[in-house]
Amino acid sequence: MSPRSKGKGLATRELEAKVLEALSASSRGPLKPKDLARQLDIPTEEYRWFRRSLAGMERAGKVYRVKGNRYGLPGKMDLRVGTASLTRNGDAFVRPEGGGGDVFVPAVNLASAMDGDRVVLRIESRPAGRSPVGRVIKVLERARHTVVGTLHRSRRFSYVLPLDRRLSRQILVSRGDEGGADDGDVVVVRIETFGDGSNSPIGAVEHVLGRLSDPGVDVLAVAHGYGLILDFPPEVSSAAERSAKAAAADPGADRVDRTDLVVFTIDPADAKDHDDALSVRDLGGGLQEVGIHIADVSHFVPEGGPVDLEAMARGTSVYLVDRVIPMLPEMLSGDACSLRPDVDRQAVSVFLEMDIHGRVHSERFERTRVRSRRRLSYEEAQQVLDGKGSLGPELDDALRRLDDLARKVRAQRVERGSLDLDLPESRVLLDDDGTPLDIQKVERLETHRLIEDFMILANEAVARAAAARGLPVLYRVHEPPVREKAEELAEFLQSLGYRLPRRKTLTPRDIQQLLTSVQGRPEEELVSTVVLRSLQRACYDPANLGHFGLASTAYLHFTSPIRRYPDLVVHREVVRTLVLGRPPREREPDEIQAIADRASAREQAADEAERDSVDLKKVEFMERHLGEELEGRISGVLAFGFFVTLDAYFVDGLVHVNSLRDDFYRLDQGSYALVGDRGRRRFRLGDRVRVQVARVDKEARHVDFLLVRRLDRGKV
Repeated sequence: MSPRSKGKGLATRELEAKVLEALSASSRGPLKPKDLARQLDIPTEEYRWFRRSLAGMERAGKVYRVKGNRYGLPGKMDLRVGTASLTRNGDAFVRPEGGGGDVFVPAVNLASAMDGDRVVLRIESRPAGRSPVGRVIKVLERARHTVVGTLHRSRRFSYVLPLDRRLSRQILVSRGDEGGADDGDVVVVRIETFGDGSNSPIGAVEHVLGRLSDPGVDVLAVAHGYGLILDFPPEVSSAAERSAKAAAADPGADRVDRTDLVVFTIDPADAKDHDDALSVRDLGGGLQEVGIHIADVSHFVPEGGPVDLEAMARGTSVYLVDRVIPMLPEMLSGDACSLRPDVDRQAVSVFLEMDIHGRVHSERFERTRVRSRRRLSYEEAQQVLDGKGSLGPELDDALRRLDDLARKVRAQRVERGSLDLDLPESRVLLDDDGTPLDIQKVERLETHRLIEDFMILANEAVARAAAARGLPVLYRVHEPPVREKAEELAEFLQSLGYRLPRRKTLTPRDIQQLLTSVQGRPEEELVSTVVLRSLQRACYDPANLGHFGLASTAYLHFTSPIRRYPDLVVHREVVRTLVLGRPPREREPDEIQAIADRASAREQAADEAERDSVDLKKVEFMERHLGEELEGRISGVLAFGFFVTLDAYFVDGLVHVNSLRDDFYRLDQGSYALVGDRGRRRFRLGDRVRVQVARVDKEARHVDFLLVRRLDRGKV
């Protein structure tokens, strides 16, 4: 598609805006392309390009084509565009992209749509007191083209039952397309035909992973299920090797020798890549210079080359429960780029001049050569801060000075309204065969906060400079809660006796003051959970829209280019403009937007894959606890039951509504509770309960609990 109209000079986004405006104002309903072109003064020689633009808008769901080849706005035809989220019984809910409540779509109205698909649906009815009911009339974008499941053979054909229970439809596999799989094998099947409401999808087996009980197969199934790329193509590995050698031989322009600084890294004890390091030196007069040194990945990865294109496709490194799937080949991520100790390494450094109060007075950016003095674990560094260990006078002094500054930086961030919504995390300990041995709570140390504080500070410094110069970078944006979510939150809080300010848009300070007011109260965890669910998901965007959670006016990701592609994009612009002094590059908005969208999508897939890989090991761990009674807290409430997170193991399980035999329970969405019709007994988000482990299904990654009693309100 041509990015620009020749005669009128309309950029793609400008044209789209004018098309939407024309269709919105049309009193004749949907319009033919020629009528639209005439209204918009599209020259005859550009009509073909205009038609292609309309087709692109249709594929994106911005316009919809009806009979007679006429285009209209989905909203004016009672159509909605959104992503389908399937429930275990095969029904779905679709959240419209333009806002508004979820639309319920019964399984019989889904046509060929699967979980995660982007669809167009028509509103069919609006039952009183319930979600609107819709029917899928078109699938705009498929969430997946491969499915992981268990192959079963019958006399005439084979079929694959998806491991992901949100994919309720089996995939038929013709004889000869099983790829050598035996009955009961876990396979990856490529869907060739998606079928419809009455016909099943048809596919062919691409990979045979083995039995689910075989070591490592369960995590492999998760990786393939999210389309994660496990191995690097030979041409990418070869290109990485060539780049490593070339970059080592040529340090690049304007490289400053900073090997005299006391530089060190702080990472998890088992970390293999080290992309950030710190230093601090006294400038006198109450000023100190903090150096945040980030691996200069852009020096090793030429833009547009095989390694760069592979990194863009992956988007991020993925940390599964038993392995890491890196964004860059090991020779770069774990060696050439990594800031390993006692060897010279290339970096891009942010130097911040700070006073004793933690205020930044000036900043500068350099392409540097540094040498890490020590690779520290969080625990080793914490021993120094606690006075229980020593790394030598230089490192001990540097750590203590950085810790003092970090605390003051953090206090300033809190003062402006930054939110702290960190929930407890856990890790699963595995033996050599991948069998879970224990589940432990991850302790958050002061050294974790120290590193986080300086990484945020560096990211903000780069973001401010990028915004001031109009650099074509990806910002890390976190927008305020949408109005509907804010209203739902306010209504819920009012039922607990709390109020939010009546504003069109909530501020971070509003949320912060609320969280402060509930600290130490019985409802603290409940309110924190509901607040977290009210917030939007952070993502990448070419526009600087600010970061609500950090109360930051400009924020981006710069500090982890070994494992995040957006950071690599930012590094290239920082080196070009802020270090070498060249003018910013001109990039088409659609190009940078496409990179942002892909990075956000790959990040979400990675997060979900990481969570699923941990959850399946948690489920396996619970097999040895069948029949035991354990305590926990209600962490999710749905129409079919409530989820409980166990205190001891951070494992989630379902108490199904059918197991609550004392009454008939209905979902009260406004209060996040199941409420009994007769006794009005309530099970609300945050309530503490005692449950029994009733059933464990590793294949479905699912644990069922039976309610024993409610701890905060007596026996059931």
